Amino acid sequence: MKTADILQITKSSFQSLEPQEENELVNAFLQKLINMDYRARYTAIKHRQEEDNKDSASPDIHPMDVQMAVFHCADGLLKQLMVTKLSQCQYSLPLLVHDPFTQQIEFPLWTFRQINKSWKKKNSDNEIISQTQPVYKAETPMVAFFRFGSVSSSKSQLINGLINEKHHTFFHRNCSGSSRTRLLLDGVVEIAWYCPIGTKTDAFDDCVAFCNLHGDAAANEKQYEILTSMASVNVLFLPDFGQKNHYKGLVRSLFKSPQPLICLLTDNHCEKTDLGNGKLINGLMDKNQSDISNQIREIIKVSLTKEKITFKVEDVAEHTGIRVDEEDPECRRGKKAAVQIMGLLRGKDPSTVKETNLPCQGKLWHDWCKINKELHHLEGENLEEDKSTKLKKMRKIREEQVAKGLSEFMKTFIETMKSQSKNEKNYFLTWMKNLLDDFTSEKLCGLHKEYDKKWHKVSALKKKPDNLDQLQHEQRNLENISEQISRTSFGFEHILREFGQIYESWSSVTKNNKDNLQFDFCSLPSLAAEMMISGFPLELMDGDAAYIPLSWVTAILDKLVKKLGDQKVFVLSTLGIQSSGKSTMLNAMFGLQFAVSAGRCTKGAFMQLVKISEEMKTELKFDYILVVDTEGLRAPELAGRSTTHRDNEMATFVVGLGNMTLITIFGENPSEMQDILQIVVQAFMRMNNVRLNPSCIFVHQNVSDVTAGEKNMEGRRRLQEKLDDMTKLAAKEEVSDAEGFSDVIAFDVQKDVKYFAQLWEGSPPMAPPNPNYCENIQELKQTIQTHASKSDGIMLTHLRDRIQDLWEALLNEQFVFSFKNSLEITTYKKLETEYCKWAWSLRSAMLDVENQFYTKIENEAIHSVEQADLQTELNAKSEEVKKTMSDFFEKDRDAGVLNQWKGFFEIKINQLQENIVRETMRKLNGVLQQRHLKKKIDAERTHHGNTLFEKSKELALKFEEQANDENFMKTQFDSFWKQQTAEIIRDSPLVKDIDILKDVKNILIQNYKSLPLDRMKESSEHKDMTCLPSYSEYVQLKKSSGYTAPLKNVIKQGKETIGRVLSEEDEVQIRSLITDITEHTDKKIQLFNIAKMGYSNSCIQQLVDYIKTRVTQHEERPKVKYVFKREFFMDLVLFICHRANKTFTDQYKMFREVNDPVLYFERKSEEYYRIFQKYCQGATSAAVFGEFVCNKLKESIQQNIYKQTARDLADEMRTNCESLNGNRSNLEKHILRTLAEKHDFEAYITYINYPREHFKNFIRSEVSQYINKRFEDSVRPKMENSIKLLEQKITKAAQKSTKHVKETNGDADIWLHHFTLQLSDVLVFSVSDLTGVSHDDVDVSFLDDVIKKELPSIISDIRSKFSTETFSVKLDHTDRPDELLIDHLCDCCWVQCPFCAAICTNTIKDHPGDHSVPFHRNVGLNGLFYKGTTNLATSICTSAVASDRSFWPNSSDDKVLWKKYRKGGPNYASWSITPDLSELPYWKWFVCEFQKDLEKYYEKTYQGHGKIPDEWRSYSQEEAIESLDKYI
Repeated sequence: MKTADILQITKSSFQSLEPQEENELVNAFLQKLINMDYRARYTAIKHRQEEDNKDSASPDIHPMDVQMAVFHCADGLLKQLMVTKLSQCQYSLPLLVHDPFTQQIEFPLWTFRQINKSWKKKNSDNEIISQTQPVYKAETPMVAFFRFGSVSSSKSQLINGLINEKHHTFFHRNCSGSSRTRLLLDGVVEIAWYCPIGTKTDAFDDCVAFCNLHGDAAANEKQYEILTSMASVNVLFLPDFGQKNHYKGLVRSLFKSPQPLICLLTDNHCEKTDLGNGKLINGLMDKNQSDISNQIREIIKVSLTKEKITFKVEDVAEHTGIRVDEEDPECRRGKKAAVQIMGLLRGKDPSTVKETNLPCQGKLWHDWCKINKELHHLEGENLEEDKSTKLKKMRKIREEQVAKGLSEFMKTFIETMKSQSKNEKNYFLTWMKNLLDDFTSEKLCGLHKEYDKKWHKVSALKKKPDNLDQLQHEQRNLENISEQISRTSFGFEHILREFGQIYESWSSVTKNNKDNLQFDFCSLPSLAAEMMISGFPLELMDGDAAYIPLSWVTAILDKLVKKLGDQKVFVLSTLGIQSSGKSTMLNAMFGLQFAVSAGRCTKGAFMQLVKISEEMKTELKFDYILVVDTEGLRAPELAGRSTTHRDNEMATFVVGLGNMTLITIFGENPSEMQDILQIVVQAFMRMNNVRLNPSCIFVHQNVSDVTAGEKNMEGRRRLQEKLDDMTKLAAKEEVSDAEGFSDVIAFDVQKDVKYFAQLWEGSPPMAPPNPNYCENIQELKQTIQTHASKSDGIMLTHLRDRIQDLWEALLNEQFVFSFKNSLEITTYKKLETEYCKWAWSLRSAMLDVENQFYTKIENEAIHSVEQADLQTELNAKSEEVKKTMSDFFEKDRDAGVLNQWKGFFEIKINQLQENIVRETMRKLNGVLQQRHLKKKIDAERTHHGNTLFEKSKELALKFEEQANDENFMKTQFDSFWKQQTAEIIRDSPLVKDIDILKDVKNILIQNYKSLPLDRMKESSEHKDMTCLPSYSEYVQLKKSSGYTAPLKNVIKQGKETIGRVLSEEDEVQIRSLITDITEHTDKKIQLFNIAKMGYSNSCIQQLVDYIKTRVTQHEERPKVKYVFKREFFMDLVLFICHRANKTFTDQYKMFREVNDPVLYFERKSEEYYRIFQKYCQGATSAAVFGEFVCNKLKESIQQNIYKQTARDLADEMRTNCESLNGNRSNLEKHILRTLAEKHDFEAYITYINYPREHFKNFIRSEVSQYINKRFEDSVRPKMENSIKLLEQKITKAAQKSTKHVKETNGDADIWLHHFTLQLSDVLVFSVSDLTGVSHDDVDVSFLDDVIKKELPSIISDIRSKFSTETFSVKLDHTDRPDELLIDHLCDCCWVQCPFCAAICTNTIKDHPGDHSVPFHRNVGLNGLFYKGTTNLATSICTSAVASDRSFWPNSSDDKVLWKKYRKGGPNYASWSITPDLSELPYWKWFVCEFQKDLEKYYEKTYQGHGKIPDEWRSYSQEEAIESLDKYI
């Protein structure tokens, strides 16, 4: 049996049921023992009588047989735990054990190693002195008890009367469950100690050991021999002297021995007889047990004053013929390694060894912590310079820590840890803990005594106000002693703390140079993780530095995840006044042994894993309980050191970390309750404000009458009132509207308040734990189980982030303002990514629907589109998306966190669906309108084409006889074609070239004569309105009116003169106006559909009028304090039209190719010549007509292939293209990487000022690159697949049409109608396309064969033109894959940070909550500068909000603290900017790399207050790019 098996949480851990079967005995015994319930030793069950033999019953299992069976079956570590718990229960402990398997006598010295005993006695000066010693080396008198033969009186019961009459220290025949059938107890020697308290009531004046040999001493001679040789007093039980037996020789030898002997005759009435030389005889028969006990106690006391022989447990090992458990190989090797390491400390002063052997955690570490805390409160004008200076100091300290190197102590310790097996390591660590406590215990004991004396002296002086100087002197002395205690304390936690500092310093200094390391510091977190898994507690918060080593703790949790998987844990933490029983309660509850230095209370916070058994995982939703034990609040030794701040910090951290917090209150002291409740309520209120929902249980410890129901009800009512009062007080400080504690946390005062009995049943040190206390522990465990079963716990990775979030927020002091919930942020990002997939599924499905409807509209199969029709087509995909959403919200591992956004995202997905349905209907209605408008153009083109077909057919019949003369026929056809097309061109309106910029200038000249037209330059010299640093030259301030108008106007004129017209807010307004106008004009241009409808200068007129209207509306807004000069309107029109020039030109080119008769008939010449040839060569009408039909299908086939491929390509890029396959944050990361690689300052400026435009350009570039790079292996195969499917569909449609005509005896018209009907949902092709073409003589029975024969040449021709150049050209603008992806990816939030212009990365427009970004930038990038200077600011938003500096919002005269930036106005209030001191290399590198460009652009400098810190210049481009993966 192993400790890990016993300590894991099982169903029996939460139950206090008595065992019903034999196989339940062991578990019931151990569970009670772990809970320190001394009734564990009475665990017994009677065998049920056999039904066929009701007269006989199986014998009872003796309770001590259960204990000894467990002892024999346990491994060394479990034995030690078991014996330690027996000692806590004030029970006797096995000293010599007869092994039933090997028949050897075993001395379990190892099991005594962790047991300490405390007692008080008077010295020669009659002063009471205290002593605490490990029992294995405590030198005390020892009284040995044994018997010869069978005696009528209980030896064990008599010993109990000597030690503690109220407690059965030794199990005896009259104890409950005792029987004569015991099997394993005979031959066992048990030991117990009496510990006095220094009063008159003490049974003995000093600590005395009592040993009891069970069974007949004559049958256990070895044990008898050892006891008699080591005892100070021997006590022998005999029936009587007169009996003839073989004991006489042994009895005679006892009477001859030098030790005092008390011989008790159980079957004799004789009175006490002193035989001299310390030998006494006394009869027990028919005598009062209490009188006998008192009499023997007095005899022993007298004997001990004369006899100076002392006994040490560890000396038993010197006897031969016994086996010492510490000789077991693993224990021996563990001890050898520990002793070797401790040998390095031999002869050294305990108060100095930490400084020399653990150098990293002393002053250097404390100085680092101090500077790091200051780092969260930056000062000075140049915050980044201050930050840089502090970071340099911190780096220097880390370098000093590394320079200290590894002490021989630590080096040996680490090497030993690495070389050992798991079990050996556990022995080694336990040995180290014990030996370290031994090393410091004597010195610490003296210091604690000195501290106690000094503390009492200080307390007395406080009552005498006249002795202020002396009081201050003594207080300093008291603090000095406390410092000495801290320096001398050297526990196992200090070694682990050194682990942490070695890891943090080495990983910090050697971050970029891990190849030449002499020491593998990366192995340390793995070693610590293994220790946690093995059940050792780990220091979470350094109690001396009051600091959490985040890198170290994070590294350990990462290793835990690697070793265990990302398990779920339920975090159970404690909080309470110092010495209120927190650690004791946890140890009793889970069998833990939280490590602290000898003689000290818990300092800081420790965490320990408790495993959940497989059977319990069905009920609890997690794998481990993580128990967090914390230092007590209001610690006396911390008085005068900002204890309130530290207590609040600890409470907030512990409450935020725990899924449940146990709040312990010692007794019902109102003042103590007031202190702790104020702290606790404030902590819970902070959690409520940052959307963390822990629960709590209040535990009143040491309540005398816990059964008084009425009293408990009154206590609960009083607690509820206190909590509500404290809530109202805390609400004022935390800016909350909570009026009662139940408004802050789900709390049931009836169920979540526990009253605990006193821990001890009597007065320590001899008192056992109170059974009522153990029952209270069990009840508390059941309540915890109830709460825990409703909790999802927290993943280890999320716990790691939660620790970091809580600590960072606490360092910034303004907790609620500073708290960054990484779990929520990570989960929300995951939700955004999923939302992108759901949204794309809907968009993709709607694009398919749109294509189908578009084809039907063009084929005139439908004449209207209703929203319900589109919705019906989308319903199947909509239901699929809703099912996927529902599964995600319910089954994802973070479902508990996701649930808060479920309703919002369901609404958003419905809104998205409505929007894409509405947008699709708008587009299709536009197609319907345009179909009507271009009907005449299309009809004319079709008429001309069909007329040419008929006339060429007539010409062919005319020259049928010369068909074999190729040259003649070609000449005739060319002449005919030239003549016919000339007539058509003459009768058709000319399609001219267009000059957009010329039209713009003409319209401006005609309609806006007041404009400064001389500003119009050549097209290549227009102003890029998006790249201007300021728009001050374009505005003038509005004139004021009223009494003070003249003065105000003079001030405004002065501002205009020096070029300071616009505030930061004004600049942002104008930039937003330009962005918005640009977006809307882009949409208008697409609605013109020039590729289909052609161009007229009315398009430009509409754009110009729209821009004018928007500019005028902007000027008329009430908060706008300026008007635009005429130059602004002109330059904006020219800029937008220059921008749109390529779009106009490209679309018009497509229009001309289709509608310009010259181009159209040039393209069609070859097709008609082939038909002409066929007619000349006597081809059938069916063959010619079939080829004509195939030619008519060509353009539609081509259009379908390109549109479908574009759709498929967009789908593929959403999956395979790294930059486009995630959410907005992912897209931005790739944009920033590309910007850095291209090193283009102008592109950066566009990104900063007009991010949406830059995003669109980036997506277009990515798509273009993808198509070029993957054309052969991705694009072409998609096109090939589409064309293959279409070819099959057309061939099948021809076959079906021919079959239909044959069955119905139809003609070519019926064949054509049936054929076009089958293709109407995929191809734009209708009967009207053949209007005017004679097909009366076509033999339709062969048309399917003709189509099958002619179609491949058409397909081949289309295929031959597949290329990267034609791909985008052949598509309408809205059908291009980049535009499809832009519609999807850019439909999000575009709000920019009012300080640094970083873009909110939320994927959803109008999202809930504040705007936020993964990391902010240097505010100077947005043109911000220090007031009264021309120095661009170097501050970064996330650093600035942690400082005490101020800013001036919108260039006003009223400054606002950065910490309270939300008060700057609505633009500021809508942003969440949490303090963050991350490196952020990217934008620091950018500022240094483009410093001159930025200075030139903004006409300001990075000098004076804006001096760039030297540290920034150390970042390389590679480091900047690599950092993106870390921060986004």
